[in-house]
Amino acid sequence: MTDASPALRPYVGRFAPSPSGPLHAGSIATALGSWLDARAHGGRWLVRIEDIDPPREQTGAAQAILNTLQRLGLHWDDTPLRQSAHLDRFEHALRSLEAGGQVYPCGCTRREIADSQSSGSAGGALHAERPYPGTCRAGLAPGRQARAWRLRVAPGVVQFNDRCLGSQAQEVSREVGDFVVRRADGLWAYQLAVVIDDAAQGVTDVVRGADLLGSTARQLLLTRTLGLPEPRYMHLPVVLAADGHKLSKQNGALAVDDQPPLLVLGQAMTHLGKHLGFDAPQISGAPPLQNWLAQATETWARRFGILRAF
Repeated sequence: MTDASPALRPYVGRFAPSPSGPLHAGSIATALGSWLDARAHGGRWLVRIEDIDPPREQTGAAQAILNTLQRLGLHWDDTPLRQSAHLDRFEHALRSLEAGGQVYPCGCTRREIADSQSSGSAGGALHAERPYPGTCRAGLAPGRQARAWRLRVAPGVVQFNDRCLGSQAQEVSREVGDFVVRRADGLWAYQLAVVIDDAAQGVTDVVRGADLLGSTARQLLLTRTLGLPEPRYMHLPVVLAADGHKLSKQNGALAVDDQPPLLVLGQAMTHLGKHLGFDAPQISGAPPLQNWLAQATETWARRFGILRAF
């Protein structure tokens, strides 16, 4: 693994939405936070369309996402990347892991895993977060065919510092178990794809929603296993729907395409400021979009103690 700390490498951030629908208030807050952090550091900001799960994709969503970002003044610094354009990267990584004995084929179905977990719980109740029991770890049973591929997770605590949430730790072997890197349907698992692409794009700082915090330890395990540079992480507060759940496309979040850019950005900044401890720049008098974004960048830099020598 490289010894270069993210702080010693030129800042590269990214926003990586899936094309499962248009951007809504929650995804805009994440995009804005990621963009502001990159601009405050004088770094580069990339956009990556994570389109490796075709069943979840919505026709035209990828271009709609890019159009919305442009309309909001959140311009990127390189041609947006589509994950589907380089699936060979993931295949190469899997072969490397296989050669090192770090992954193994799994023949279990979802039902079999659920049954094995529920059989040992009181009253037959199934805990959705129980780890994979390791059924295929020692090899496939006679007559079974490989379905998914899983990473062998050794015991031990994965620790990291989150720039928003502070010190974090997870014992992946106990809480998750050996996790999937290639799915039974042949598609690539998010955990592997995001690690490979962040490394390939030279991403030093991952700024994303706190709903993905639980994935970070798994991604760090993969990063370290593959000997890739580790990014810094910053998990932002998510926007909640009226029912208290994360605002998402699945629970009817509305697109922001028909709303004035300053209104959309102002609401996103107000949400971030409420939870992160700063006041959003005023939008009274309708300042030019770029002026407001410049003020927001200064606000972000002050809040996180980022020295702006450029």
